[in-house]
Amino acid sequence: MMRAVHPTTVQPASKVGPKQTSRTVGRQYQSVFIMLMISLLLLGGIGSRLAYLQLVEGDRNKELAENNRIRLIPKQPVRGTIFDRKGRILASSRLAHTAYVWPLAQKYDTWDQTVKRLSQILKIPEADIRTPVEDAGYNSPTRVAVGRDLTEAQITAIKEYSAELQGVDVDIEHIRNYPNKQVGAHILGYTGELNAEELAQRRKDGYRLGDIVGQMGVEEAYEHLLRGEWGGQQVEVNGAGQVVQILGQKQAKAGRDVTITLDLELQKAAEQALGSRRGAVVAIDPNNGAVLAMASFPTFDPNIFSSRITPETWQKLQGQGNPFVNRALRGFPPASTFKVVTATAGLESGKYPPSTILPTFAYLRVGGMALGEWNRAGFGPMGYVGAMAWSSNTFHGQIGRGVGGEVLIDWARRYGFGDRTGIELKSEAPGLIADDAWKRRQFNWEWTVGDTINMSIGQGFTQATPLQVAVMFAVPANGGYRVRPHLVEDPSKSNSDWRESLNLKPSTLDILQKSLRAVVTNGTGGALQSEGIPTPAGKSGTAEAPPGKAHAWFGAYAPFDKPEIVVVAFAEHSGGGGGSVAGPMVAQVMEAYFRQKNNPQP
Repeated sequence: MMRAVHPTTVQPASKVGPKQTSRTVGRQYQSVFIMLMISLLLLGGIGSRLAYLQLVEGDRNKELAENNRIRLIPKQPVRGTIFDRKGRILASSRLAHTAYVWPLAQKYDTWDQTVKRLSQILKIPEADIRTPVEDAGYNSPTRVAVGRDLTEAQITAIKEYSAELQGVDVDIEHIRNYPNKQVGAHILGYTGELNAEELAQRRKDGYRLGDIVGQMGVEEAYEHLLRGEWGGQQVEVNGAGQVVQILGQKQAKAGRDVTITLDLELQKAAEQALGSRRGAVVAIDPNNGAVLAMASFPTFDPNIFSSRITPETWQKLQGQGNPFVNRALRGFPPASTFKVVTATAGLESGKYPPSTILPTFAYLRVGGMALGEWNRAGFGPMGYVGAMAWSSNTFHGQIGRGVGGEVLIDWARRYGFGDRTGIELKSEAPGLIADDAWKRRQFNWEWTVGDTINMSIGQGFTQATPLQVAVMFAVPANGGYRVRPHLVEDPSKSNSDWRESLNLKPSTLDILQKSLRAVVTNGTGGALQSEGIPTPAGKSGTAEAPPGKAHAWFGAYAPFDKPEIVVVAFAEHSGGGGGSVAGPMVAQVMEAYFRQKNNPQP
């Protein structure tokens, strides 16, 4: 049997197409190659960026990172102490706790919770927290004070809620303290935190947000001495805002102490004499102008500004009749105290020599006006001494009319009226001595004889401050010198540096001195006849002040032969005469002065 033989299989010829090559075989690796190239390009870009950040902006980024853990803690200087002339403390500093916010430590998602909780603890509006932080800037590494003089309960609450109060801490700082409370408040002033507007004006002098500055009185006038120089610490903190280590520090430099001319005990006596009457009492040394006391009512306790003052407290203060106005430096009609100027003008002009005798009347009529005598009858013929003792309006009205407005105005200005005295307190008003030009500007009307007569008795347009009136009384007291009131002594100056001569005739001084002494011995100043006051001299005044009651004035100095003190008392809208209302106030202050002098306390 024959085995079948199969023919050999023949492969058909290939169709036309791409030829298999090594390139075709490696096609499966093409995508890998492309991904590799892209990765290399990306890595190169990232590397370049990292190199740029490290080499070019390395310092800047390091600074940004450091700011997250390095913060600045400014150290407030201790404010200088204010002493009275005998070394008694009038204003000092005490330690208190303050709440601070670290703006840079705040997180966006927890900031609102922090503000709300802190507002509840400190019992202040949320805006009082947000605003100072926003003013400082949320990138600021410096702490911002948001609550001062914390209570123990507030300190404890901040610790208890520390988890909700990130970037909030409590530290100790010095705050202002006035141990005598309202005594001398208008002289001393108070301190308060700078607001944004004040900061813009003071930034060039090195002030910063949150600085405490003098806002009134000596605190304001001598801010440059009292403030000191800030120090600070650079500290490292951890994630919780706790200080890890101190990196560097600069010691704060305390402010300079300031001793003022005020006598604390006499100041207390002046305020007691004024009592609850709206007005002022001023006491100065007639020989050099040193202010011994200056009281004004209503008043305030400057300690209230050492911590946050509530709207309720502020509203209550405003309802007490402008307690921040120093009435010793505000202008009022000086009434008959001004007759010292009128008598000086008559004597110095030569028209009315010391021997002058003039009739007095129930009324002095000039044109359409009538100047009445206060007793409504006149006193008969009088000379300078009797006319001053009994405060005759018609006598001094005749003197004013005779010398003329220009002469009377000139002497008023020589005595210092119509201009600031130069005391350091910035709230001082200049008062007013009107003239023809002023009246034409104000009323489009010329100066008249009636205006001169009104001025001659301290009425009409004339305005004078109690301090200016005290300066006037110092002239006859010290022998003819106008003094410059001041609160801080300059060791390099003598009495003569604080005053200037008015070049009065000896006969003028003699008449003025005798006249003012007669006011006490024979006239309207009987309230000063006290065994505790050696030979006082002075003058009363009662100023018309429609539509309210009259103002009462009294000014005096003592001892007559060698004066040591001038005291002026002013009672606003008190009614009654100057001798009966203001005279006893002056007597009370003078008695306190001489009692203290004769029985000095250790």
